[in-house]
Amino acid sequence: MTEDASAVARARTAPVALPLRAPLGAVLIGLLGLIALAALVLATRHGSPPALDRAGHDWSLRHRPPGLVTTARAVTATGTGVFPYGTAVIAGLIAGRDTRRRLGYAAGALAFLLLAQGVRYGLMELIARPRPPQGDWATHASGFAFPSGHATTSALMAGLLLTALGLRTRGGTGPRPLRTIVAALVVCWAAAVGLSRVLLGVHWATDVLAGWLFATVWIGLGTALIRKALPLPQ
Repeated sequence: MTEDASAVARARTAPVALPLRAPLGAVLIGLLGLIALAALVLATRHGSPPALDRAGHDWSLRHRPPGLVTTARAVTATGTGVFPYGTAVIAGLIAGRDTRRRLGYAAGALAFLLLAQGVRYGLMELIARPRPPQGDWATHASGFAFPSGHATTSALMAGLLLTALGLRTRGGTGPRPLRTIVAALVVCWAAAVGLSRVLLGVHWATDVLAGWLFATVWIGLGTALIRKALPLPQ
């Protein structure tokens, strides 16, 4: 066996790190940011919302032409319902390289998303933040506001999809520009879902920011746990 062939064989059998490495510092920053937002929301829950929320809500009310509202409704619909859970399963199927791994990753991704939603619901009920005035809504909404469920779910989905794409194309396979474009589209989609909630008047800006921070912490902890418990061969 040549030296190059030996190197390839070692690379195929050696454990590799998952993409989306989440240093402990990033997880802690996300957690501290989430705690700070929760404290701010609790302090202002029964009074005037923070300046960022007032500014974002007022801007959305002044910039809602019918075409943009229709588009925002279509975008926001992808952040709830069956779509996120089906996408989680698809992400697992993309990540696996054989039937056993595909099924295992799909089940793991679905469990990851369901557990995150359970924790988010608990936090939402604990904070019990009211939504913006119902007369300002441009779509249906229910439950408390903090953190935004749509923003959280779409950010979690982006993390799962990026992880799946990273695993599938690990080692430099596949056209790099295409991978970059797909990753950028996934991130932009998640951001658009979150921003649509503010534009449609059903969430404050800090609700969406909290959803993104929650997803960051959850993805970071999940990635660290998987990297430790499940070394993946290339």
